[in-house]
This record gives sequence, structure tokens and C-alpha cells, in this order.
Amino acid sequence: MLGKVFLLAGMMTLALWMSAAAQGELVLGDERFDVYLPELEGKRVALFSNQSGIVGNRVIDAAKPGSTMDPTLIPFGRDAEGKDVVYGEHILDALIDRGVQVTAVFCPEHGFRNMSDAGARVNDSVDEKTGVPLLSLFSGDTDYPSEEDMQAFDVLLIDIQDVGVRFYTYWLSVSYLMDACAGHGKKVILLDRPNPNGFCLDGPILEERFASGVGKYPLPMAYGMTLGELAGMINGEGWLRAGKDACDLTVIPCLNYTHQTRASLITAPSPNLKDMRAVYLYPSICLFENTSVSVGRGTQMPFEIYGSPLFEGNESYPFSFVPESMPGASDPPMRGQTCYGRDLRQKPVEEIFAEGIQLNYLIDAYHAVKEVFPEVSFFGRRDKQGRYWIDKLCGTDKVRLMIEDGYTSEEIRATWADGLEEFRKIRSQYLLYAD
Repeated sequence: MLGKVFLLAGMMTLALWMSAAAQGELVLGDERFDVYLPELEGKRVALFSNQSGIVGNRVIDAAKPGSTMDPTLIPFGRDAEGKDVVYGEHILDALIDRGVQVTAVFCPEHGFRNMSDAGARVNDSVDEKTGVPLLSLFSGDTDYPSEEDMQAFDVLLIDIQDVGVRFYTYWLSVSYLMDACAGHGKKVILLDRPNPNGFCLDGPILEERFASGVGKYPLPMAYGMTLGELAGMINGEGWLRAGKDACDLTVIPCLNYTHQTRASLITAPSPNLKDMRAVYLYPSICLFENTSVSVGRGTQMPFEIYGSPLFEGNESYPFSFVPESMPGASDPPMRGQTCYGRDLRQKPVEEIFAEGIQLNYLIDAYHAVKEVFPEVSFFGRRDKQGRYWIDKLCGTDKVRLMIEDGYTSEEIRATWADGLEEFRKIRSQYLLYAD
């Protein structure tokens, strides 16, 4: 009887996504149960996911027809009327309901179902709902799963929402898992999702000496690929320790998706990306991290605003906010201090798309601080290798050095044009979707 229930559920799901696909609607990889469930039959399965792993976690337009609210400003988890979104199945629950033997869940930065602070240590635990062991890849000890962890499964299944930016850490965890699976002869199946910044291919290519926990391979800051496409590149370019094409990788692609698809999310991919506008501005505003300027952590608008106490009295920075402790930002930079800056929530989204990575926010802020406080170290402190945090984010020190020397945004962008064009050629070999 149980097998019939699973069969019926699978047939219903198949009918739903086939109907959606036939109508040209976006279908995520995790919705295509009929394609990947047979690969899991009789296998011990480990899952890499987090709170974003809702089956079919996407909508094309978050606002109802006729709504006056900007859909990019609708907080994740709410609809255009401010009501809570009713989520579908989480991939872990969906797998267990369909009889899959899930023996472990690997967790990235921020944890599994609940989201911890950026960079906070995540410990091993047990999922309260299912009893499945949660194995952290962000414990602070190592980026790789242990030998014991690798013996707990036969197949690794990946379903997690990326945002298409090199310094967003989920894809790095995927690469570490792929490397470990390649070394242990384990198959990897990646359920692909849209890249909400899939139209954006921009920024300098990471130089090897600036590899860190926020960037490892020669990618631009915004790489314009889905996680499935990027995984194929990591494998095909031989970036894994195990060598070229060493990982037994299968990507279950989305249907009816292109890199121009404006696929809005319904859950926050991480605690400080609270709506779609923050996702779009993230590649540009994140460059303020660990500088004299706050990105708005500790407010309801992180990555949509920025400011600093050092801008007090500067008419170019009329907006003010005070970072406070809150879930996902327990001790934000400049907590309790009034920051003066800019509010980007009224900036036209099409303008954000057209600009790509916008350096003028950073350039203007640097000169505004230096003009009044020349003694301030705007970019913070160097690490033991002499690198500033912005050097790690950019993957090079050229951006910082050129800002300090007074170059314009256009002049700085010109320095990464050749590298970006070369990357575009390599990228074309791994695309699963049209540009």
C-alpha cells in the first residue's frame, strides 16, 4: 500500500510539472521527481540544502495584477497583500515522504532550517522534524566533510538557492562536496535552480593569490551561471583536487528558463537578503563589508541602504538608520550608532540591471570619508597576507588601489574587460540555458 501512495504522489507531481512545462512555465530541477528519484532508489542519500530548498521555490512576479506595490520590495515570506506565503514541501521532507533513505544533511553557512549570522560557526546537530543528522560544512574546523561523514551515504543530492555572486559561499561548499565525492567515488546529483542574477556577468576575475573563504576559482564577481552550470565548469575545468571531470556529476536542469528570466524567490536565500531588490544590489553593496561604511546589517533593509557615522552633516548622504541586534545580525557593525547614507529602495530596478556592478557607491564614499577624515583607514585592516577584505571580495587589489589613486569607475571597469571576455568564452562551453 505504501508503494502505491508513493507512486500516486509521483504521478500527481509529474502531471503538475508536465502541465506547467507545456504552458511554458518555469519548472525547477527539484520538481522533476520522475527524472531523479529512480537514481536514488535503494541508495543511502545525503542532501546538501538549507531553508531555501523548497520544492518549486520561485514565482515570476511576486505582485498580483493591479497591485501598486513594487514586487522587488515585498519581503520574502510575504505576498503583495502582506500575508504569509504558504510554502510547498521542503526537499528533505519531500524525499522522505517518497521513501528515499536520507542518511545525512550537509549544512552550509547559516545552517539548515534556521539561519544564523553571516560567518557564524554552525555545529553538527539533528533535524528536529525528521531526526536526520545535520553535518556542518561551516564549523570552523575544515571546509570538507570528514571521512566518517563520507561513509554515511552513496549519493549526494544538492538543492540550494545560489545568487550568482562569487563571494556568496554556498557554491564553494558545493565545490568542496564535489571534490570529496570525486575522491570517494560517490555520485553527485544537482537539482538546478534559477540564478536571480543570471543576467549579470561582471567584475574582475579572481587572482590566485586572493583566493579565500569568499572566493577560490578564477571567476568574475558575478558569473552569470546557475549553480548547475557552475558545477559543470568546476568539474570540466579541472579545478577540483581530484582532477578534470573527476566528479560523477549529473545536473537536473530547470525547464523554460533562460539567463534573462526574472525569477523572483519566495524565501530568503540567507538572513540579510530580505527581498529581491537586496539580491539585485548585493554584488555592488557587499563591497562595503568591513569598511567604514555599514551595508545595513541590523536593519530591515540590508544591502538596499548604506551609510556611516562619518557622513554626519554631509548633504550627499541624507538618509539615516541605526543598526541594532536582530536575528541574523546579532552584533552588526556600528550597532547603536546613527549612520548617514543613501536609501536605494526607490532606484529603478531596470537601472540596477543595466549598471551591473556599480562602483560609484564605493568610490564616492571613499572620497567623502577621506576628505574629512584623512587619517581613517577606510578599507579596514589587512590580514596576515597583507590583503584587505575588499581585495578578497574583488579577487584582486587593483580595484582598491585604483580607487585610492583617484581613478573613475569607467577606468577601473576597463581593467577587467579582457578577463571577462575570456571567461565568457569558457563559460559558453558549460551553459545549459540560453543567454
